[in-house]
Amino acid sequence: MCGIVGYVGNKKATPVIVEGLRKLEYRGYDSAGIAVLEGSNGTSKLAVRRASGKLRNLEEVIQQSPVSGTYGIGHTRWATHGRPTEENAHPHRDASGEFAVIHNGIIENYMQLRQELQDQGVEFTTETDTEVIPHLVSRYFEGNLEDAARKTIQRLQGVFGMCVISRRDPNKIIAARQGPPVVIGLGEGEYFVASDVPAILSHTRDVIFLHDGDMAVITPEGVKLTDFTGRTINRPVSRILWDPIMAEKGGYKHFMLKEIYEQPRAIRDTMLGRIGQETGRVFLDEMEISEKDFREFDSVKIIACGTSWHAALAGKFMIERLARIPVEVDYGSEFRYRDPIVTAKTLTVVVSQSGETADTLAALREAKQKGAKTLSIVNVVGSMMTRESAGTLMTHAGPEIGVASTKAFTCQLTALFILAMYLGQVRGKLSDEQSKSLMRQLLHLPSQMEAMLQEDPGYDELSKKLFRATDFLYLGRGIHFPMALEGALKLKEISYIHAEGYPAGEMKHGPNALIDGNLPVVVVATRDPNDHESQTRYEKTLSNIQEVKAREGIVVAIANESDQDIAKVAEYVIRVPDTSELLLPILEVVPLQLIAYHVAVRRGCDVDQPRNLAKSVTVE
Repeated sequence: MCGIVGYVGNKKATPVIVEGLRKLEYRGYDSAGIAVLEGSNGTSKLAVRRASGKLRNLEEVIQQSPVSGTYGIGHTRWATHGRPTEENAHPHRDASGEFAVIHNGIIENYMQLRQELQDQGVEFTTETDTEVIPHLVSRYFEGNLEDAARKTIQRLQGVFGMCVISRRDPNKIIAARQGPPVVIGLGEGEYFVASDVPAILSHTRDVIFLHDGDMAVITPEGVKLTDFTGRTINRPVSRILWDPIMAEKGGYKHFMLKEIYEQPRAIRDTMLGRIGQETGRVFLDEMEISEKDFREFDSVKIIACGTSWHAALAGKFMIERLARIPVEVDYGSEFRYRDPIVTAKTLTVVVSQSGETADTLAALREAKQKGAKTLSIVNVVGSMMTRESAGTLMTHAGPEIGVASTKAFTCQLTALFILAMYLGQVRGKLSDEQSKSLMRQLLHLPSQMEAMLQEDPGYDELSKKLFRATDFLYLGRGIHFPMALEGALKLKEISYIHAEGYPAGEMKHGPNALIDGNLPVVVVATRDPNDHESQTRYEKTLSNIQEVKAREGIVVAIANESDQDIAKVAEYVIRVPDTSELLLPILEVVPLQLIAYHVAVRRGCDVDQPRNLAKSVTVE
């Protein structure tokens, strides 16, 4: 969601802040701004520069009206309250212009606070909820910025990651977290604040992740941590091992394309240290869930949002098939509003790339409150879900810059498969021979994907045929239905074409009415030749393709290399290698990602930063 960057030290702050904001562009935004303290104490002022649209617009404003100083904050905004205009862009100031605030989140009681301040004579200049914060800080300021910030925070209801600076108490950044992530970077005589690690990774690898209820006072002398009441607290310093080059495009035209091609490496890293290649056994990291707990669970709930929800749906098929335990999949945004039935015998699995998704995090807390054991599948070390879960399966995808998730998704599928195997083994549902066979296929999967990516089945030419379409239909059966949903989501996210995923067997209950000679229908028609049920599903899917052809629909099929029949009924066929039915989704999603990518590029869309979307949704 919104990007936050702050700096205090001895360097020029503006280049550091703008560079950090550029590293956070992947989160999605619609305006940007900075506030830097210029001049000495006697003549200093908070200089603010803001612009709507892309970061380059802000850079043009700064070039026309430079701002120089060694202390400041910056922000990329994703609109929640108020239009995406320059006036609503952060940072926001109080009436005196001496206090500035950047904020990620939603202040739920801002209307009451706004009315209270207006009754006191305060004039508001924006439509945002954030503007109440600098006015409150100004009201409470009595010479010490942290005291004023603390009193302000105690008035706020909602979620927030924020930074406050002031001309009247200079060279001090107050950072606070209640929901959205905030990370503090530790340098030599300089310190950084950010909403995500990539913003500061080129300056330091030593960071502190704030927890909910934490406030940091950051000066050139160091960092002091307290809770919102002022009680001193301690948080560990984490060492980030990512190579900054991993967060660069590396010769690819777009981050999304680079991340698609990084998937074999990411999947290998996700498997690393968790599997016995000879025995087929799975080993999970140390967690507060015992092997006895895993044996005695009587149900599993998987909770996620967006792309992660599609991974969760596929995980349901994996776990039920291998562990023979019932699985329910919930949207994070719906889970806690229906009083879900959760007990101490329920394993609750939350899936999130960032580990900070607000809806999913709220669901995790709801499940814990009801007594469930919680396990998180996330990609960010130190994220809130890793800290609040009884156990964590890290996906090790590395930084994912493109807003539309690719490698994080396939790593989530891999982690869910590993979890399904583990559950099957400890519950006695998987024999040693079955485990060894599945493990061999899992280990072979990254090289199969590499071979797929080295070939070009004509995506560019295919995109020429499809990019003018106004609608797409994606079909799949069984575990392949979630991949149809994911393919449709990828297309609509980055190309802005309406697309719908549907169970292939439900076509006669509505979607057939949409099919004509202008509608591309992408059918996930893979199969496991060694699985009777898979073969049966495949044959029924072929019948669905015939229904599409009878209505003159344009069929694009994702099929196995060994399939000799599919080319007789589909105009376009993209091949994937043969493997287990439960592993096929990890391979078949790659062509779905590439179809979306090439269509979006052909339409001239911003692939890495699609409009109106954010990378990490940290508000409900």
